Amino acid sequence: MADRGTPLKIFTLLFAALTLAASVAANPALALDKVTFATNWLAEAEHGGFYQAKANGTYEKYGLDVTILQGGPNSNNRLLLAAGKIEFSLGANLIQAFDAVAQNIPIVAVAALFQKDPFILMSHPGVGLDHIQDLTRATAFIGKDGFVSVYQWLKHAYGFRDENVKPYTFNAAPFIADKNSIEQGYATSEPFEIERQGKFKPNVFLIADYGYDSYSTTIETTRDLINKNPDLVQRFVDASIIGWYNYIYGDNQAANNLIKRDNPDISDDQLAYSVAKLKDYGIVDSGDSLTLGIGAMRDVRVRSFFSKMVDAGLFKPYLDYKRAYTLQFIGNGVGLELRPRQ
Repeated sequence: MADRGTPLKIFTLLFAALTLAASVAANPALALDKVTFATNWLAEAEHGGFYQAKANGTYEKYGLDVTILQGGPNSNNRLLLAAGKIEFSLGANLIQAFDAVAQNIPIVAVAALFQKDPFILMSHPGVGLDHIQDLTRATAFIGKDGFVSVYQWLKHAYGFRDENVKPYTFNAAPFIADKNSIEQGYATSEPFEIERQGKFKPNVFLIADYGYDSYSTTIETTRDLINKNPDLVQRFVDASIIGWYNYIYGDNQAANNLIKRDNPDISDDQLAYSVAKLKDYGIVDSGDSLTLGIGAMRDVRVRSFFSKMVDAGLFKPYLDYKRAYTLQFIGNGVGLELRPRQ
């Protein structure tokens, strides 16, 4: 005798399968898009918003399964992006984006999480190096990347000199020992180390406040991904922006735990100092971001910075610099409601 329950069982199974498929379509968290985001250095507070979005489920809410691939002194994760091996990378500043255009590499900056580049110069207090103009006569400990970028602009804008430069090797001892020297750094890290090792508080010159108006900590992706899957790009940008609001204004302990997992050498004190400076200097949330939202860029400012880099000799004036970035995914006020009211 035939099993009269069989058709009912088949119908039940088909209905369950269709329901599951509809649920997956309606809920991206059940079918997350796997993407990799590569940073440009070891995990630190300067990457905190991305770790926050991963730690508190924001990426998952936007249908993303994000792997954060940290960088380091011997890595160049942008090569992975250029080769199409990963979906997103962190760009230090707009110079890298302009250079990609000059080299005909199809990498595009789609958001800028830092309104100010955190690059600084430090000097000893009380020795006559208390103003930016004073620094031109000091021995300057400058790293390779800083020398070919910011320092070239400083030469043009303020008269800094090549003959004063000595290599900065991420060792603070030479600067601490020489009171007539200056040292490059990040506002969020090197001053902390100088205070810890040298037992003095250095003068800090945030170069962004002296006319160096590059956006910083950009999200970069490929032109191909923008063309083929703009929705994926939009979701990653939006989720990262929300991550940054929550990192600097909310409870960031879970994000810091992930940072310390990837970089066990970083301390809680360093992380707390960095977050405080991100807020004190308005590095993440100031200027354009106050009305357009974190991540914002504007054409007029990019044009201003490109013009300065042309004057400093870094790029030819005919470079089609507008190919270096797009405003397609930003400036929509995403996350503005997360900023605490004054």
